[in-house]
Amino acid sequence: ILKDRRFVSMTGSATENVTITYLNSVLLKKDYENAIKYYSEALDLNPSNAIYYSNRSLAYLRTECYGYALADATKALEIDKNYIKGYYRRATSNMALGKFKAALKDYETVVRVRPNDKDARMKYQECNKIVKQKAFERAIASDETKKSVVDSLDIENMTIEDDYVGPKLEDGKVTLKFMQEMMEWFKDQKKLHRKCAYQILVQVKDVLSKLPSLVEITLKETEKITICGDTHGQYYDLLNIFKLNGLPSETNPYLFNGDFVDRGSFSLEVILTLFGFKLLYPDDFHLLRGNHETDNMNQMYGFEGEVKAKYTAQMFQLFSEVFQWLPLAQCINNKVLVMHGGLFSEDGVTLEDLRKIDRNRQPPDSGPMCDLLWSDPQPQNGRSISKRGVSCQFGPDVTERFLEQNKLDFIVRSHEVKAEGYEVTHSGKCVTVFSAPNYCDQMGNKGAYIHLRGSDLKPEFHQFTAVPHPNVKPMAYANTLMQLGMM
Repeated sequence: ILKDRRFVSMTGSATENVTITYLNSVLLKKDYENAIKYYSEALDLNPSNAIYYSNRSLAYLRTECYGYALADATKALEIDKNYIKGYYRRATSNMALGKFKAALKDYETVVRVRPNDKDARMKYQECNKIVKQKAFERAIASDETKKSVVDSLDIENMTIEDDYVGPKLEDGKVTLKFMQEMMEWFKDQKKLHRKCAYQILVQVKDVLSKLPSLVEITLKETEKITICGDTHGQYYDLLNIFKLNGLPSETNPYLFNGDFVDRGSFSLEVILTLFGFKLLYPDDFHLLRGNHETDNMNQMYGFEGEVKAKYTAQMFQLFSEVFQWLPLAQCINNKVLVMHGGLFSEDGVTLEDLRKIDRNRQPPDSGPMCDLLWSDPQPQNGRSISKRGVSCQFGPDVTERFLEQNKLDFIVRSHEVKAEGYEVTHSGKCVTVFSAPNYCDQMGNKGAYIHLRGSDLKPEFHQFTAVPHPNVKPMAYANTLMQLGMM
């Protein structure tokens, strides 16, 4: 249909209906990349069709391009201010970006026009609750008076019940035996005792808080490190990484590059395992913060809901405190810089600037800390507005200048699903690694991890596929506002 311009240019209702029906079928098959491609081609031929913009917005939402999704929904409403799905999609885009007030305004419009739409009313009520909650939090917030959850805990006097037969810390310390037992316990979908979970969190907060924002390590010629990308609560795939590549140890160091939680419904199991290994091997097991180790993301994409379902709201608050102490970047042998997102919205950023970042907070909307968590590479030179609606996209020339100024060879980042589990761009100077195969049980991608050896620092890629997991769907604990329908 799209290739025959004579056919598409016949903008009669019958032709439009056939075209829309075909494009919608691509969406329904969850082939989002092709849906974006085909809707874009349709818009080249008929740029005044609000439905095309609105449905491409949905495809962008599904691929986490929230900035593009917001722009398309807004364009649909510019074309037809009465197109109600445009308001719905724009509200969903703003929710994904944490812009709750803007989302609430559009949900109000949907409810006013469709008062009997139960789904729209539920989303309006949920969004309204979040807006009020955020206002309350701002009203009572005070840096001077805010106390840590740790101050209110009495872990020593927490009782482990006699009928609990799961793993326990030995004299309050994480051991290899404890880690092996805990991983098997989690594999059987059993819950770690809350006392043990709190012990891990309190101890790892202390360890992380003593680290710099930019961690710097040196690999000897005979040493290697394994770098993993996003794991997103896919616990059984994490176990597979350890099966394929060996358990962490002093001679088998790892670096996990952020986004440990959210989306996947075993995020607690993933993060407690990673934190446990950090305590066991503090100098040989490294963790960096991702954009999903933040309150807004956790509220929307499942981790907050999962912690509250399996433990308590208080425990989630402690996780939030711990996440704020995760380092933001890691430099290996003064030649390779690793971060979750990417490079910066402005030139001139140095490694010294990264060392100086005050990271113990929720990330700002702009600046180096935001960029480290959120930015993405692009093939063309220069910088562009981010497809995500946060930070920027940076080109090969930006990468080249940054590396030259800081005397680095290349960067390693994560943050994006890749069909092969990894991607090498910018003439080999920007490497992406993603370690959640068949992301969200629907993307069909491979996972990958990287070996870097001290002898040459050349990335060696290892791919793997998804393994079976218990029948708990991704996003099972996510905010209902992110359970996107086809509306």
